[in-house]
Amino acid sequence: MVSITSRKLCAIFFCIFFLLQYPVFAQEARLTRITVSNTRDDLLLYFTLRGAFTEKLQEAILSGVPATFSFYITLDSVRSLWFDKEMADIELTHTIKYDNLKKEFTIKRSWKEGDPVVTRSFEKAQRYMTEIDSLAIYPLSGLEKGRQYQIKAMAEVSKITLPLYLHYVLFSLWDFETDWYTIDFIY
Repeated sequence: MVSITSRKLCAIFFCIFFLLQYPVFAQEARLTRITVSNTRDDLLLYFTLRGAFTEKLQEAILSGVPATFSFYITLDSVRSLWFDKEMADIELTHTIKYDNLKKEFTIKRSWKEGDPVVTRSFEKAQRYMTEIDSLAIYPLSGLEKGRQYQIKAMAEVSKITLPLYLHYVLFSLWDFETDWYTIDFIY
């Protein structure tokens, strides 16, 4: 009788444990919809960062704490009997800041020229922060036809230093990065 009760308790414990773990795994940041394309002149990259805006990060942004997402992209020429040749190494930053008085978000994207984007919608602000569209990686004139190339991409929340040792309290808000995602293609 005792062994059946302990088995039931053990089974209930494991069910609760796995059910409580599921939301944590669902919040994991990752790059999605990664696409390589081209114009007449340039090689282009598109992708979206999913799962970056955790509840704590949203609360921090809405209280006025700025957040910066960094994106790292490399383009390599693949060589079979030697090290790959790095052709491009790109770092992009997206910064969001909420103005409590004006009730608007300001988003600066390092790769977009012109003024920062200003919006009152948090959903639009999140979309501007997490989407990379039509990023010119390399001129097509520098690529050799029939050769294999590899693009790698990853994202992270920059670990900015907050005043008065607040970074020790809020460090978990900035603690994420995605895996490296790789796309192989032949031009």
